[in-house]
Amino acid sequence: MSRVRWADPADPLPDLPGHSSRGRLERVLRSGRFAVTAELNPPDSADPQDVYDRAIVLAEVCDAINATDASGANTHMSSIGICALLTRAGYACILQISCRDRNRIAIQGDVLGAAAMGVANVLCLTGDGVQAGDQPGARPVFDLDSLSLLQTIRTMRDERRFLSGRAITTPPRVFLGAAANPFAPPLDFRPLHLAKKVAAGAQFIQTQYCFDLPLFERFMARVRDQGLHERCFILAGVGPLVSARAARWMRAHVPGVHVPDEVIARLEKAGSPKAMREEGKRLCIELIQRLREIEGVKGVHVMAYRQEELVSEIIQSSGVLAGRRARASRTSPRAVEARP
Repeated sequence: MSRVRWADPADPLPDLPGHSSRGRLERVLRSGRFAVTAELNPPDSADPQDVYDRAIVLAEVCDAINATDASGANTHMSSIGICALLTRAGYACILQISCRDRNRIAIQGDVLGAAAMGVANVLCLTGDGVQAGDQPGARPVFDLDSLSLLQTIRTMRDERRFLSGRAITTPPRVFLGAAANPFAPPLDFRPLHLAKKVAAGAQFIQTQYCFDLPLFERFMARVRDQGLHERCFILAGVGPLVSARAARWMRAHVPGVHVPDEVIARLEKAGSPKAMREEGKRLCIELIQRLREIEGVKGVHVMAYRQEELVSEIIQSSGVLAGRRARASRTSPRAVEARP
């Protein structure tokens, strides 16, 4: 059965001046289109079909799919393994690299390997501490942090050398990204920290969940004051809240996630669990539509843990795909994966 996938009217999009990769995400952003990315939550499985079943839903509505790297310090299928599967099936992906688990030798090798597979985007993260996960006795590495990781990959790409100084014959052509949290105190420091990441080499930014629009607007005003919106592409993080209880849990347990009281009250007013879920979906759609109007916001990054179908519904209902044409994809990911 064919599945609908979305394409721009002029697809394939051309490379424009300033490109550092051949990836779709960079082409969409540099063309001025509103970009959409989403997270593929990795399976606790070695079956590639578990990845493809989630990816095919997201690929219908996304310009690139994030392969998370042991987020929350919990073990799942590796980010580079997921990217290997996605690139073989022709999907655009974003390799997430956490500095928690690997040193600079391993990371530089992973970057070369990922680029050789066709990965065009890398998101550089410091990573959660091991105490946040279910194996707190693990030994953390943190040889690099997000800033030095950005500088390392930029050196590999632009100067064609490893940190040791040894030459790279064919450098990795990758679009470099980083994360930002506009809602973590001290709030005045957030735009300054973003400026450091841009100076280190970040070309696109994916933010933490945005539930407090006025707070995010104040952050973006500071970003514009520094001219950062002209030096990087900012994708605002969004996601549906399934219940008031879930919203309270996120606010209390997920670092940097701020859920205003009025959002929780709106969910509670909906009443039943089903009604709260629908209200959370509507809230997410409204946020996407309002975020799109903020100067400097160039896209959204949608996060919903193992709810790929809901992500697709939200993105299509938001209207951000307007002006794109749909195309049918008849490629079987299983067939691609099995091909020698």
